[in-house]
Amino acid sequence: MISDNFELIEAIGLNICLAGLFILMTYAVHDILKKNNVPIIGKIVVYFVLFLGAAGFIFKGVMQLFIGE
Repeated sequence: MISDNFELIEAIGLNICLAGLFILMTYAVHDILKKNNVPIIGKIVVYFVLFLGAAGFIFKGVMQLFIGE
């Protein structure tokens, strides 16, 4: 059974690991910004850039669903 669904299990595991990585990066960035008293505009820019990185992976996943790689 596992050999039949190996690609699906691998894809789900990769997506879960990437989501966990982005959550940990967000927590680390939040901690650094909080300790260094960064102004609100700096926080907005940093979180926006972090969001763009995550959005790239989300967009890649959606494209793979529609194109059917």
